Amino acid sequence: MKSLSKEELKHVSEHKNELVFKKGDVIFKEGAMLNGVYCVKEGKCKLTKLSPNGKEQIVKFIKHGDMLGYRSVLSEEPVSLSVVALEDMAACFIPKKDIFDAIQNNRNFSKDMFKVVCHDLKDANATITNMAQKTVRERLADTLLFLDETFGEDKDGNIDVKLSREEIANVIGTATESAIRLLSELKKEKVISLAGKKIKLLNKDALKRIGVGF
Repeated sequence: MKSLSKEELKHVSEHKNELVFKKGDVIFKEGAMLNGVYCVKEGKCKLTKLSPNGKEQIVKFIKHGDMLGYRSVLSEEPVSLSVVALEDMAACFIPKKDIFDAIQNNRNFSKDMFKVVCHDLKDANATITNMAQKTVRERLADTLLFLDETFGEDKDGNIDVKLSREEIANVIGTATESAIRLLSELKKEKVISLAGKKIKLLNKDALKRIGVGF
């Protein structure tokens, strides 16, 4: 939204709706048609895909400042992912007419939107490559570094997002038992520390080496 003019921002502000979600709330489900986009003001959420056998795959994480639903709105197709709040969230809902008007009237906004979509495609390609070529241990190392980079750290140095062992398993594409075992191994190697859902990275260089297969 930074490329919108003051007048355009005012127009969007007049039409937006302020929404609040509780931890665990479903913001929208796979297959739904959206009439606008969500801009996250506070909180974190996960984007998930349900496999035919009912297993959840976490595809992406969203934090404050990010936008949800824009690919569906731009393509005018049902959303391909479900979105669930990881913690209490606040968001703004902007009608798709305002988005299309901004795309039509503001070249910089249009260009920024296409950049975001291209960046998503790049991330999707990287994820597919990692799933196909890396071991589960390597994917776990990459994921822990990604979470640390994306969400930062709390005052105690822990990654500032709390995920269950099942959710971690759903990110790296493995069974929950495997994720638990691999996390325990990294803890024994003093690469990370664990306290419930809190994870602290003690040796990021070691994680980087593991991520590339060393």
